[in-house]
Amino acid sequence: MLLAAAEAVSRSAALTGRGLTGAPSIDWPELMRHKRSFTDPVPTATESWMRASGITVINGRARLSSRSSVQVSGVEYRFEDLAVAAGATPVELGIPGSDRMTTSEQFLDIDELPDSVIFIGGGYVSFELAWLARRAGSEVTIVHRSTDVLRAFDPDLTSALLAHYESQGIRIVTDAPAIEIRENRDLLEVVTPGAVFEAKMVVHGAGRAAAVSKLELERADVAYGPQGIKVSRQLRSITNPKVWAAGDVADLGEPLTPVASHQGSIVADNILGADRDFDPPPVPTVVFSDPPLASVGVTVREARSNASHSVVESDMGSWFTQARIGNSIALARVIEDRESGAILGAHLLGIGADEFINLFALAIGTGATVQQVEAILWAYPTVASDIKYIV
Repeated sequence: MLLAAAEAVSRSAALTGRGLTGAPSIDWPELMRHKRSFTDPVPTATESWMRASGITVINGRARLSSRSSVQVSGVEYRFEDLAVAAGATPVELGIPGSDRMTTSEQFLDIDELPDSVIFIGGGYVSFELAWLARRAGSEVTIVHRSTDVLRAFDPDLTSALLAHYESQGIRIVTDAPAIEIRENRDLLEVVTPGAVFEAKMVVHGAGRAAAVSKLELERADVAYGPQGIKVSRQLRSITNPKVWAAGDVADLGEPLTPVASHQGSIVADNILGADRDFDPPPVPTVVFSDPPLASVGVTVREARSNASHSVVESDMGSWFTQARIGNSIALARVIEDRESGAILGAHLLGIGADEFINLFALAIGTGATVQQVEAILWAYPTVASDIKYIV
């Protein structure tokens, strides 16, 4: 909801001087009101349909009290099965002044955007929120502890995205672990070994961890680690068969919304007597950056270590589908099986990559070959129609 306005500003800026005049700007309080008109009714609506479906809803702080009981605000309930879906929470940085940071959840609900923001961490959260803040008029800095930002994605595509961000006025500082956050009058200072950076707000974008610390899982003999509750392929606790876990709080699978939803359905089915394992096809992942960065399946690094794989690279920056909206940052890398022609992986950067990647997820999941993809008549001129040129 928030990025929609940033996208409009970004597209307008890209087309200025190419037949478009005027410079739209973001009214942050109005944008936040628009976002809340969508998000605020969700909890009440969700609880209403749950009650209407015959589900008893109990609001309160929960903690486990035994292998078969849980306490919610002091009231104890016994269970035959317990599904834990507590999500994730920002990791503890363990540095002085870390309590002065704003969490990503808090940032998404601030009434006024400060004129300068530092994002600590070089992952999804920082890269998505940084360009939103920049397009809304803030001076933005991303400070990352190592040189490896967005490490789950293709490094060459990531490098191109970094260069574009910097061209848009977003400062990216790597190999700079934060060691302290301190106040200096009306500013906050992020201290690193080599420099000090200051801004009105510091946002935690340095990763999230399974939200298990307050559940008192030890009381229920539920084993867990840094990635969450230790579960079997059926998403059942390996130490207490009455307990299940799904989503970010389980130590199996990626911390992504479609993965969590898929795991939730598996847990529900297994509680009702099914025998389902969590074994999904390759899952597409997207950084909703500007432009979006997306990935699915076999990586380029993996492909280059396997003689049976080939890598097809394309620079789409001058292609019509990107040029018509003023974008020149568009790259693709597609991994294929040399013998069968099967599509094994795809890595995309460019406008529309967040939708385009789903076609590759479908191709990989169904075992489609390059020849089959090329044989399809794609609606032209759409971003998706470029698929036959990049495989």
